[in-house]
Amino acid sequence: MEEMLESKHERVINEFESVTKDAGRVQTETLKRILEMNGEAEYLQSLGLCGRTDPESFKACVPLATHSDLEPYIQRVTDGEDSPILTGKPITTISLSSGTTRGMPKFVPFNDELVSSTMQIYRTAFAFRNREYPIKNGKALQFIYSGKQFKTRGGLTAATATTNVFRSEQFKKTMKDIQSQCCSPDEVIFGPDFSQTLYCHLLCGLIFSREVQYVSSTFAHGIVHAFRTFERVWEELCTDIREGVLSSRVTVPSVRDAVSKLLRPDPDLADAIYEKCSRLNNWYGLIPELWPNAKYVYGIMTGSMEMYLKKLRHYAGDLPLVSSDYGSSEGWIGANVNPLLPPESVTFAILPDIAYFEFIPLREEVEEAEEEERIDSSVVYKELEPVGLTEVKAGEEYEIVFTSFAGLYRYRLGDVVKVKGFHNSTPELQFVCRRNLLLTINIDKNTEKDLQQAVTGATKLLSDSKLELVDFTSHADLSTDPGHYVIFWELSVDSDNEEVLLSECCDQLDRAFVDAGYVSSRRVGAIGALELRLVRRGTFHRILDYYLGLGAAVSQFKMPRCVGDSNAKVLQILCDNVVKNYFSSAF
Repeated sequence: MEEMLESKHERVINEFESVTKDAGRVQTETLKRILEMNGEAEYLQSLGLCGRTDPESFKACVPLATHSDLEPYIQRVTDGEDSPILTGKPITTISLSSGTTRGMPKFVPFNDELVSSTMQIYRTAFAFRNREYPIKNGKALQFIYSGKQFKTRGGLTAATATTNVFRSEQFKKTMKDIQSQCCSPDEVIFGPDFSQTLYCHLLCGLIFSREVQYVSSTFAHGIVHAFRTFERVWEELCTDIREGVLSSRVTVPSVRDAVSKLLRPDPDLADAIYEKCSRLNNWYGLIPELWPNAKYVYGIMTGSMEMYLKKLRHYAGDLPLVSSDYGSSEGWIGANVNPLLPPESVTFAILPDIAYFEFIPLREEVEEAEEEERIDSSVVYKELEPVGLTEVKAGEEYEIVFTSFAGLYRYRLGDVVKVKGFHNSTPELQFVCRRNLLLTINIDKNTEKDLQQAVTGATKLLSDSKLELVDFTSHADLSTDPGHYVIFWELSVDSDNEEVLLSECCDQLDRAFVDAGYVSSRRVGAIGALELRLVRRGTFHRILDYYLGLGAAVSQFKMPRCVGDSNAKVLQILCDNVVKNYFSSAF
């Protein structure tokens, strides 16, 4: 049986090696398939493509597009028009983005081809991962959550992209094929209450603790949040296992029934868990202690997830952290085929047959840019013509342009990536940041990456104290004159008697923004002193609850790293929970 599985995984690797050896040809064939499948679409017809499928005609006729350009067409789809608007075959399902960037989710077409490409990514990444960290036929402790489904005005099913994937038959089959069946029954995954689902995930993971081969969640944040919760409820979980009776906190009938069927009184297991938890030092190495056969911890760990790596390593102990693959609500881009790389250095090899890719070379302008060069309030770059997949250069940065099987044509994802090298002839990308500008008051421009680096540097000052950063976000406050940056921090414990240390953190944050526009503006007083605001414990969980109330799924949730005035409710939650603030004296 294991030899058959190994052979299957090797076949997946061989297929990947084959399509990446001549990625240029595969890209041309992929574009042809997309355009043949969707040639009758109104959008393509209106641009005069007239059935042509070659890259040159496609680029000459079809302009670069943002979501706002395609939104009127997508809206007609969601309203139930059954004519071929964006795709040849009718779209019956809509995906919702997380909504954390704009404060509201985007609607994105979803179809079977996107499910297939998702499974292709899963299988490819697992095959390479399993070659380095072979696992036996067991289970995975997966903290995955399905969001709510609803019907659009036109009768289409709408849910987050992760929910659409989790509910597909292909997902269950693929998880079985790659030995990644979840410890929890479906009733838990699709449960309506996040807190109850999380509790049951932890309980099921403990019940099957000897069978767990790895621990995962869509995002690193999900794993950290799960084990922060474990710290609070572990004794209750032990009681459930000892007595064989599920806690009264689980009230959803379908969830309660499904988990109760797995529970049997097991005082020996309960005692073993209790003893292990009691001897842990500040929960260091919790995961390998309770799940001794786990080989690694897996999830998206790049971009806004990097801040959780320190805590994740604390829980993981000596277990390797493996970053999962690169995609978005609109579709997948690349797989992690180098699983030995640490999350900070991870790259993603593009699968050239899952979509058609172009790349806008980015050259940041030193001189003051003309207004027409500003794209959606982005960092100012000189706009160059997109290049093809095999035309990118190692060491250069690009914005990804994406053409999918689901009706997105020359779509600007807004992600900035750096080409680190090539796997055969397909590029290996490193995620840099979102292209849209994060913080700006005057002539300054600081991205998510700049903010992350500033926070990372400042939190190093906390290393010798009892304080630990739980989460953070930022705001460009224009209500004062001059405007100034506000950084919100939630700390793990009360910060009494740490006034001097936190003042130093505030100064360090201010000094860490080295953008020339920011530094010069601070020196002449065009930007005010940076403000560090500490918020009550649990504030960021309230923000999560707010997004869940809007229909977001935990599996797709990313904490917004900059909260604009348009995201008034989240800004209100933050401001209402401020307990202390500090102003920088760095300039």
